[in-house]
Amino acid sequence: MILGALLAVTFAAALLVFAAPDEYAPKLAFGLSLLPIAGSLYLWSAFEAGGNALTGGEIAFSTAVPWLEVAGYQLQWYVGLDGISLPLVILTSFLTSLAIVSAWTPIDDRKSQFYGLMLLMEANLLGVFTALDFFLWFVFWEAVLVPMYFLIGIWGGPRRRYAAIKFFVYTNIASLVMFIGFMMLVIGLPVNSFGLPEISQSLAAGELGSFFWLPADTLALVAFAAMFIGFAVKVPVVPVHTWLPDAHVEAPTPVSVMLAGVLLKMGTYALLRYNYTMLPTQAEYFAVPIAIIAVVSVIYGAMLALAQEDLKRIVAYSSVSSMGYVLLGLVAFTEFGLGGATFQMVAHGLISGLMFMAVGVIYNATHTRLVGDMSGLADRMPIAVWILVAGAFAYMGLPLMAGFAGEFFIFVGSFGSTVLPYAPVFTAVAMFGIVIVAGYLLRAMQGTLFGPFNLETDYDLDRAPLHDVAPLVALLAAIIVLGVVPSLFFDMIRDATVPLVELLGGGAP
Repeated sequence: MILGALLAVTFAAALLVFAAPDEYAPKLAFGLSLLPIAGSLYLWSAFEAGGNALTGGEIAFSTAVPWLEVAGYQLQWYVGLDGISLPLVILTSFLTSLAIVSAWTPIDDRKSQFYGLMLLMEANLLGVFTALDFFLWFVFWEAVLVPMYFLIGIWGGPRRRYAAIKFFVYTNIASLVMFIGFMMLVIGLPVNSFGLPEISQSLAAGELGSFFWLPADTLALVAFAAMFIGFAVKVPVVPVHTWLPDAHVEAPTPVSVMLAGVLLKMGTYALLRYNYTMLPTQAEYFAVPIAIIAVVSVIYGAMLALAQEDLKRIVAYSSVSSMGYVLLGLVAFTEFGLGGATFQMVAHGLISGLMFMAVGVIYNATHTRLVGDMSGLADRMPIAVWILVAGAFAYMGLPLMAGFAGEFFIFVGSFGSTVLPYAPVFTAVAMFGIVIVAGYLLRAMQGTLFGPFNLETDYDLDRAPLHDVAPLVALLAAIIVLGVVPSLFFDMIRDATVPLVELLGGGAP
């Protein structure tokens, strides 16, 4: 029942903040957001690795309660954790608290509504990573969109309505495509519930039948393609990435932190849970085109970042590039590929959250994000600037930081893949993306942080307040700790991903 209590407490926290007066909402929201952190840390301390939740492994903290019956299918309140989902639950609760603190400076209007929506989004994100019934999972999946739409549309920049509508339309159409693909799969199976473990094990047993005129093999390929398209929009990868820069640029800083840090991980998490767990043979069939998409996303996203003058757009396009690495790890389908991809979800969540937060601190002080509008900020805002520099080096894969560990695992796994033809070639091309990452980040830092001081806006520049810097320090500490001791998460992740590799006969590293 602990997961049910965690979700209930987070939903209740959102309702309390909605009802609170504006002047109390920021501190109250932060205080209440510590409860999910405490809950997730308890889950971590009590967790015992037991394999993959969907392939017959032990499901930690599971609760399965019949809900209702629809068209012969039993819907359940079914939640649980394994080594894939637990790190993402911890990431979600940790980032939400820091994002709330980072909102204390820029958010000065309708505060109770803003912080209530932030906690509501957290509750639904926790539901996405814990639900083990498809219908329940889909409710949480769609419910995440609602607070994000309002957070961008109400508190965003000048083009906030356009960005919010574009985000909502893209992701809703993608969800529809994914839903159709999955339902075709379920109808072809002799199952009477939407329980993800039951569906996954039925597919593994070869029980998939035909769907009208589609034979089982074709049905599996069509379902895989539909689900991949639906999840790829959420990741996002090229060419369905165009909603992301607009959403990031218009969103306020704390919302960008959650968007890049957690919401994008919904797509890669779902790809791993559905496509690569339930349909491994079809994943092997589509390996080359998916690897091409991954490598193109890495290089093209980095090149787009290199061409930007807005610091927020630079970090936004870098997320497209980084998610390409995660996709490459998934398509490699090896122990280190799948494990590294999952680890990189957490590492990128921390690093991208740090980068967006640091850019937000600079914008709060300068009221500009354009590289050409400022220079020499290091002397005026030393702590925030040097944390931004550290975050940039983490993005470049500096050893002893979380980004290096994630990318190293992915490259080891993808280079030795027996599932992906020409795996060394794909890996080598993707590794070149790191060079481009260094190019656009060093260019941006050199132009804005160093050299003689200059600021084109009419604002007095001073050191960032403590409540702006404290979340940056916490994120940087987490990045370093996870980089120095990656086994904190990687051991449990590997325990849950090795059974997936065995589905295709073992694979390479």
